[in-house]
Amino acid sequence: MHVTLRQLEAFIAVARHLSFTRAAEELNLSQPAVSMQIKQLETQLEQPLLEHMGKKLFLTEAGREVRQYARQVLQQIDNMEAGLASLKGLERGTLSLSVATTAHYFAPKLLSIFYERYPGVNVKLDVTNRETLVSQLENNTVDMVIMGRPPEEVDVEAGTFMENPLVLIAPADHPFGRERSIQLKRLENEVFLVRENGSGTRKAMEKFFAQHGIHMTTGMEVSSDEAIKQSVQAGLGLGIMSRDAIQNEISLGHLIMPDVLHFPIMRQWYVMHRKGKRLSPIAQAFKTFLLEEAAQILKKEPAMTFKPASPTPPLAQQPQHRYEPAKSKIILTGADGKPIPPARSKI
Repeated sequence: MHVTLRQLEAFIAVARHLSFTRAAEELNLSQPAVSMQIKQLETQLEQPLLEHMGKKLFLTEAGREVRQYARQVLQQIDNMEAGLASLKGLERGTLSLSVATTAHYFAPKLLSIFYERYPGVNVKLDVTNRETLVSQLENNTVDMVIMGRPPEEVDVEAGTFMENPLVLIAPADHPFGRERSIQLKRLENEVFLVRENGSGTRKAMEKFFAQHGIHMTTGMEVSSDEAIKQSVQAGLGLGIMSRDAIQNEISLGHLIMPDVLHFPIMRQWYVMHRKGKRLSPIAQAFKTFLLEEAAQILKKEPAMTFKPASPTPPLAQQPQHRYEPAKSKIILTGADGKPIPPARSKI
């Protein structure tokens, strides 16, 4: 039997995506080239590893068995490369890093400082959603990830390096902007914009409201932080986001953080990798850098607290303006250009 690393890499990519096309894109190969590698591997093993049922691709029992061993083989290759890299020191190397979408508001600053210390380092940075991050951890396709909550379905080593408070945001002209110490119960009269299912922020929102016995009415499901900010500004509802993501909009007066009791929702930023993974010297250096220095480097001004944008005139002198949410006929589109339908529900 003569199995090659190229065959195992092709098989793992196909097994991960259950698609020859997507595997070819990941490996920067043509689809026929990937198909040929799989065919040669099956010939060497004398067993089919994949089967088509209708238009879908599935692993056979032998395929599932081979996938387990192929992952171990490729992990050992990674460990060997990391060991050899340790002989070269920190002068050069590659760091493969994936971060949650919200983390891209601070990750570039950290990377710029890290680059100054290790100018010969090459960093591959991927900004993506939680589902992809979990998949990357499970398949060990990156050195480490930065995200808000360690996944339960993957065995990882995780360390916290910074607080990640989730704050309530509202349009600049929302009536909450003129009040202090707002009771949490009043949020039941509001509509909330939420991220997609599986989002860490969405899960934190749902858990928070459930713990306080608050019924949260959800309006639109929005696929990105930027879309949520724009939607809140347009009056389509309120949102809950990482404070790191809304600094500019708050300072420019486009959004407000109402002074609602029990906010912010306190969370943490984690750096993590597969448990047992042997980190290269440069990956270990970056992990140590995050755990020991990131919080101080990114130290913000004291946590933003509620204050009106300008002195509030007596009620008799205030213009009689009533906040009106935008009409629900506005249609938002996701990253793929398709409309995002409204989905009202009670949680």
